[in-house]
Amino acid sequence: MNTYDAIVVGSGISGGWAAKELCEKGLKTLLLERGRDVKHIKDYPTANLDPWELPNRNMLTQEDLETYPVQSKVYHFGQDDKHFFVKDTEHPYEQVKPFWWMRGNQVGGKSLLWGRHTFRFSDLDFEANMKEGVGIDWPIRYKDIAPWYDYVERFIGVSGKNEGLPQLPDGQFIPPFEMNCLEKHLKEKIEAAFKERNLIQSRMAVLTQSHNGRGKCMSRNLCHRGCPYGAYFSSNSSTLPAAYATNNLTLRPFSIVHSIIWDKQKNKATGLRVIDTETNEALEYFAPIIFLNASALQTTKILMQSKSETFPDGFANSSGVLGHYLMDHVSGPGAAAGFDILKDQYYSGQRSTSTYIPRFQNLNKQDRKYTRGFAYEVYASRGEWTRGYSEAGAGDVWKDSLSQAGDWQVGIYAYGECLPDHKNRVYLNENKKDKWGLPILSIEMEYGENEKEMSKDMIIAAKEMLNSASPAWVAEINDPIIPGNSIHEMGTARMGNDPKTAVLNKFNQCHNAPNVFITDGACMVSTACQNPSLTYMALTARACDYAVQQLKKGELK
Repeated sequence: MNTYDAIVVGSGISGGWAAKELCEKGLKTLLLERGRDVKHIKDYPTANLDPWELPNRNMLTQEDLETYPVQSKVYHFGQDDKHFFVKDTEHPYEQVKPFWWMRGNQVGGKSLLWGRHTFRFSDLDFEANMKEGVGIDWPIRYKDIAPWYDYVERFIGVSGKNEGLPQLPDGQFIPPFEMNCLEKHLKEKIEAAFKERNLIQSRMAVLTQSHNGRGKCMSRNLCHRGCPYGAYFSSNSSTLPAAYATNNLTLRPFSIVHSIIWDKQKNKATGLRVIDTETNEALEYFAPIIFLNASALQTTKILMQSKSETFPDGFANSSGVLGHYLMDHVSGPGAAAGFDILKDQYYSGQRSTSTYIPRFQNLNKQDRKYTRGFAYEVYASRGEWTRGYSEAGAGDVWKDSLSQAGDWQVGIYAYGECLPDHKNRVYLNENKKDKWGLPILSIEMEYGENEKEMSKDMIIAAKEMLNSASPAWVAEINDPIIPGNSIHEMGTARMGNDPKTAVLNKFNQCHNAPNVFITDGACMVSTACQNPSLTYMALTARACDYAVQQLKKGELK
């Protein structure tokens, strides 16, 4: 049977949510995934291995570096999780300008690997483009998405605390993780020295208590291997089991979407052309509703491949903006410090969560040389035995010293907003094909002057906050900033009220094809400085609700 009530492309964070919502609303749903199947627990081969059981002490070989030249730049990439990343040699793309495109092609996608920070956008973010005349206005406001933030948070379980900060709206939280003693020290000193700066517990999709059939975090800090307890949110442990429970889900892995089928007579999309990656067989599947959730750039690539007489420049691209306005957070700049205090105190376990300093720039007035702002992830811990990997030493005394806790250290890493810019774009390179005969994607992006000016302040503010807490030393973090490094790529098929300037409307429908919905990062109009995944999930739940309403009314047949 090749006909369904709905088809979802991609099984990651947004695709898993689309599958769950559509199945729970009674639709027989086909979920297409270009990679292999990954079953919760069963397919986490390294989840319970000790460090000495991993090849090469979990370090990369020269062959790994040659096979994964881009993916290996992810901070936790190693022998324990490389199987969750694509091999760059098998999935080429063109960096017209440097761009690190991180990908995980399997059921669950990058929901198995994400950082799990879950922050809401506020009207400070939704209104910024309109107020500044940058890009186009968001077609929604906070009130439109707030109930869906509630809905998503209650289901996935977000540990955190309501703080009453207007730039970071409160939510539906389970209890937060406790700060360690250095974080409490930093909070006290920073908030005393800087009136508008707050150090808070991060809001994270990691469970401090059992929730919706999933177990609580065991503080192993091995999330990237796949969590056998289901303590962090992933499609595999959460939304896909919910979809399967309805008996309405059909999963088809090893399925690359070639293009969208457009019926000119019916003036609508009727289905998808698919390539079986194992057999190269060409297949077609049909449904009255299609959700594209293949990840921002992969979704846009599918639209660009879906050319027809009606859409010669790419599917639903009458606006001409498809592929443009690519964004990724400016991330990395900040500072680190060491502390010669609290040596008689430690903490239990290896917590996988951070603390957070929300945006404090340009909140009520423009008081910086740049517009918008940034936030910080803050990581404070004591050195453990693995510090011996990089320290010089030998003999029994040195080895014994590694069994004792090392010094307290903290790193403050910024995430800043990236302004939408037409020249930052992706397009098909028809002269280079992948092994399935499809054109590869060319990516052309660079940060503008606003982002560069902002990155200077990221370092200055981080150092001044650390210096307020009486450190033993402070050092700036000023590594090269490469687009894609945040793994928060957004834009290229943006939302907007005007079909002349946007691909999607306020319900994530294609203006030119109302039965095709896009709710992954491709739909974003601006980035804010918050991590975007919670917003993808909320937009997806909202769009699914609307799509089913429209289907029942006969609007999407």
